[in-house]
Amino acid sequence: MLLPHWFFTLLPLALIGLAMLFFWISGWLKGQTGLPDGKIIYADTGRWGKPAKPLYDAELGLTGKPDYLIRKNGIIIPVEVKSAWAPPAPYESHKLQLAAYCLLVQGYFGLRPPYGLLRYRNRTFRVVFSPELEEQVREVVEEIRLQKEQDEACRSHNHPNRCARCGYRGICDQRL
Repeated sequence: MLLPHWFFTLLPLALIGLAMLFFWISGWLKGQTGLPDGKIIYADTGRWGKPAKPLYDAELGLTGKPDYLIRKNGIIIPVEVKSAWAPPAPYESHKLQLAAYCLLVQGYFGLRPPYGLLRYRNRTFRVVFSPELEEQVREVVEEIRLQKEQDEACRSHNHPNRCARCGYRGICDQRL
């Protein structure tokens, strides 16, 4: 059976169109992740195979696992993904967590990130890793270290919902 002449003309055009559609869908899906362009060099999402090793800074005594590290134009950008809807501005605790990852990147790779990204379900915030934010993280790390040395930490809030989600709820004598 011979195929019509026009079939051999339309087949390559259809394949090119299909390839273009797949490239467009791929770009659209990447845009939906909220991640910047660049190469993912670290992922702690559980979907990429074996779990990522934590980053560690011996000087600070700090360990952490950012959700992603993206290398772009010679810089490394930590990305922390939150499953909740975005607040009007990032929560202070989320900014401190992201800044701690910036410190870990600086210690581990020897490159200071100029910023990190907080990705909420519907919005991404760019958080500048300023000297002031770095100092704030260092103060919190030191405060935690002092609390550990005292072997006693007091509850620092009056929010029952926060207590309900706490990993120490079962052994805490100050829970709400």
